[in-house]
Amino acid sequence: MERTQKAALTGALVGTLVTGLKFGAWWLTGSLALYSDALESIINVVAAACAFVALRVAASPPDADHPYGHHKAEYFSAVIEGALIIVAALLILREAAGGILAPKAVDAPILGLAVNALATLINGAWAVVLMRRGRAWRSPALMADARHVMADVFTSGGVLVGLALVAVTGALVLDPIVAGLVALNILWSGWGMVRESIDGLMDRAAPADMVAQIRGLISIHGAGALEAHDMRTRHAGQATFIDFHLVVPGEMSVQESHAICDRLEDAIEGAIAGAVVVIHVEPAEHAKQRGVPVL
Repeated sequence: MERTQKAALTGALVGTLVTGLKFGAWWLTGSLALYSDALESIINVVAAACAFVALRVAASPPDADHPYGHHKAEYFSAVIEGALIIVAALLILREAAGGILAPKAVDAPILGLAVNALATLINGAWAVVLMRRGRAWRSPALMADARHVMADVFTSGGVLVGLALVAVTGALVLDPIVAGLVALNILWSGWGMVRESIDGLMDRAAPADMVAQIRGLISIHGAGALEAHDMRTRHAGQATFIDFHLVVPGEMSVQESHAICDRLEDAIEGAIAGAVVVIHVEPAEHAKQRGVPVL
């Protein structure tokens, strides 16, 4: 099992523990705010399970029907997670609306807050770990999961503050109001996740700093060639596809130009994890003024 899959599976287990604690806090208090927090944690578990399945699919090698691999499966996981978050937010908004119309007293607020705080600390620690691993391994699925868990941590913090105010002021209407604010925050988070994932499915180009890095590598390791132009990049999960035209002297042999291509591919793939490089060789008359000059 790959490391990203193990992380997603661990996330599902951590999410199950946190969800159990949050529902325990809700059971102790009857608080709508704690109910909304617990409901979001259920989505965390489902989302982590979706991420695990997507990562297994993404790790599948290329085949006849998918010659470029299955990397984009991770984006589908993030889209599903975002959609689930939006559904959860709408359910919470419905409960919050009813609570504002008919506020209810909160039982054992101190104990409920303590249980929820414990769940929040566990969630926060896991979110930090997951964020670091997602960035290091360049996994959209893990990054989406990490952002969702971190959003859950901030949500829980807001819930704790809101319930503390209920306990201090006795204003029962604050409980459903906090639940409603939580739902709006979740809704925004879900929309952002869906939007970003769709952007990935639309073959978004690599970041500007990565493109600059690629151009620098071409310039340094392309000795013997004249220039490179028409470079294109796109992200697909953990893979970054890079293709460009390499201009060489017209009298250069196929063997010599192939050696330059091999050197460039090794340099780029060695510097950028998951890089897949395709180079089209052209003679000198195809040079362009805006190409990347080779040192």
